[in-house]
Order: sequence, then C-alpha cells, then structure tokens
Amino acid sequence: MLHPDFVLAFREAAPYINNFRGKTFVIAINGECLARGNLYGLAQDINLLVSLGVRIVLVHGARPQIEEQLRLRGTPRQFHHGRRVTDALTMEAVKSAVGGLRHDLEAFMSMGMPNSPMHGACLRVAGGNFVTAQPLGVIDGVDMQFSGRVRKIDTAAINKRLDLGELVLMSLIGYSPTGEAFNMTMEEVACQTAIELKAEKLIFMVQSDGLVDADGVLHSAIAAEQAEAIFQRGIDSEEVRVSLPYAIRATREGVVRSHLVSHNEDGALLVELFTDFGTGTMIARDSLVKVREASIEDVGDILALIRPLQEQGILIKRSREHLEMQIRQYAVLEHDERIYGCVAMLPFHEDGMAELACLAISQERRNAGFGDRLLKYVEEQARLCGLKKVFILTTQTAHWFAERGFQPATVDDLPAVRRELYNHNRRSKVLIKPLAA
Repeated sequence: MLHPDFVLAFREAAPYINNFRGKTFVIAINGECLARGNLYGLAQDINLLVSLGVRIVLVHGARPQIEEQLRLRGTPRQFHHGRRVTDALTMEAVKSAVGGLRHDLEAFMSMGMPNSPMHGACLRVAGGNFVTAQPLGVIDGVDMQFSGRVRKIDTAAINKRLDLGELVLMSLIGYSPTGEAFNMTMEEVACQTAIELKAEKLIFMVQSDGLVDADGVLHSAIAAEQAEAIFQRGIDSEEVRVSLPYAIRATREGVVRSHLVSHNEDGALLVELFTDFGTGTMIARDSLVKVREASIEDVGDILALIRPLQEQGILIKRSREHLEMQIRQYAVLEHDERIYGCVAMLPFHEDGMAELACLAISQERRNAGFGDRLLKYVEEQARLCGLKKVFILTTQTAHWFAERGFQPATVDDLPAVRRELYNHNRRSKVLIKPLAA
C-alpha cells in the first residue's frame, strides 16, 4: 500500500540529502540539554546524519553539571560580567563535569540503537586537544585565572577524523602550549570551530522553539541584521540570548547558515534540516529571499510553478519553447536558493507602459508575501526603463491587484500592439496602475 505522505516527505528531503553530503555541521549542545536527558533521540538523529555523509562536529557545554560539582565540593561560585571566574578549585570541578559528560555522550553515540532506523550503526567518536586556548587575563581588576578564550582550532586534525567518517566530540576545555587547561564557553568554541572549518551549518540546540521576539513571533528564517535587531530589543529565553550573538557572528564570518533548534522536541533537528519550513530558526548573513533575472536553467522550475495555474485556467498556457525564447523578460524569486515564484515584465516603450504577466507563487508559500515582492520588482524595473504605468490582464485575480493600487480599465487603454493580441474568448479584465515618480 502506498503512503503518499511518506513519498512527498521523502521527495522534499531528497534535495537536502544530496546537498548536505560531504558538508560539515557543527552542533552545539548545552549542559542544560544534557541534564534533561533528551539524548536518545538526538543521538539517533546525529547517527542518521553521519550515515548520510554529513561531517559532524559535536560541541557540548556543562554549566549545570559544573554547578553541581561546585556544590558537592563546597566551592563558591564566582562570576564577573557573566563569565565564570575559574580558580584552581573551580577548574577541577570543570574537568570532573566535562569528563563525566564526555563518557555519557560517547556511550549514547555508540549505542546500537535497537528497534530504531539506526540499528547496527557503528559510529566512531574522536576527541583530542583540538582547541588551543589562552587566558582571559585580568578584566576590570579581576583576575579570571583559568577562564580562557579560543586561540586556535586545529582544523587539519579535525578534518582528518571527519574524513574517516568519525564524529568529532569537543568540549569547553582548551589547552595552552604551556600545558595548562582553560575553561571557555561552549558557544565560543562551537562558533570559532564552525568559522575555521568553513562549516555549512552551526546549530545550537536550545530549550525554546527558536528565536522568538518580544511579540511572541517565532522567526523561522531571518537575516543576521534582523536577528541582531531582535536581540537588542530583548529576548526572554536565556539559552537563545546566550547563543544568538555567536550564531550571528558565525554567518558574518563565513558559515553558510546558523540554526537555533529545540532539544525538547523529538526529531526537531531532522525537521529543521530536511524540510522546507523547518521547525526552529535559520539565520543567514543576507536576506534569504531575493528576486533575480531568470536564466535558461530556470525554465524547468518556472514550468513547474505555472502548470497548476494553467490547469485552473488562471494563466494562459506557455510552452517550454516560448519560455526559452522569452526568458530574458522573466524574473524568479528564490528563498534559500530555491525558486518559489516567477513573473514576467513585457515593456511597451512607445506607450510608456509595461505588462506584468505570468505571476506565479508556489502553493505552499502563497501567504509569505512573495507575490508582493515580485510586484515591487516589476514596478522598480518599469521605472528604471522610464515607463509610467503597469497593466495586467487577469480572469481570476483582479481583486488581489485592486488591493495593490490597480484600477479597472478597458481593452482600448492597452498599447496598440497588445490590443491586437487580446483574446476576446478569455474576456480577461484589464487593470492599470500608474507608477509614482
């Protein structure tokens, strides 16, 4: 028996599977996630990623575990400007917490995953002194002692392990050339590792659904500049507040995408990576939505977009040959490098007018404002050409255009050349919009 939902989901995931093969992902898991015991499903998903050819670097934190070690030892907590002051006794607690977590993580990653899709998987976990650290020194008169920052990431050594198909496990402890160990932040280690490895993705696993602004709106995809503005206005989630600056920094320094994904939802990581909509927040350096001139390579995508509208009689039929000949008049809208919309602008220079034609948006993105983006693009291009008006011929979408400033007109108001081509059998409505200077 066929399962259409599975078929559609697998087809949706296939381009991502193909694109991610051989790419490096840095996944950051904080100590809070590890303390909540959500590791079984996450370990299964990470095993799956490795089996698909993704190169995984896993960086873990240990804040609550360090706090517990300090409590057990009766060692007082010390902080300065939000950073832990790590004296010798605190450093011993850090080593103990990190060591215990490392063993737990290796155990989870080594499980045979009985009764799961990854039963029999044999994932090797590699670790080592991949991070060279340096001390923070004295800040505002406070000696931070064994608190440090990243000095260097041994990318050559990490890549050798990744080339062997191993998962590289890293912690917040780094080592100096003088043989000392330093306590760093998991977020900094993950961010710097992703930057220096030129990773495809930096993924922070957090408790919330992702980046939620002060109005309670979850942003599924956002540019770094917009994410920074939201950060400045304030964020409720402590985990997001800590990790977001590093996610933004990573995208600005070469990482293709950063993500904030919930570790509370089983399978959230896979949904975020292998579906169009995701489940958390994806951050890119620049806007994820752009409109560009179409090329001959886009003809197949344009045909796929307009076919359903042609079948409904909303658009007139256009053959592949027609599109190939007229492709320079078309533009496409991309979201995260996938085409979700198209439009054509046909200029009539002698009449000072342009026709907006073949506006089509993918069914699943018709409420994303993409139609408005394409309309704005056509209007801007018409102005650049010195044209004064834009007109459309439509049978079923007149109301949408009327809401955007188009006024009813007649066939006689069309350019003479376009009047001769008017199909009286379709009885398309004519609407015209004057362009502001």
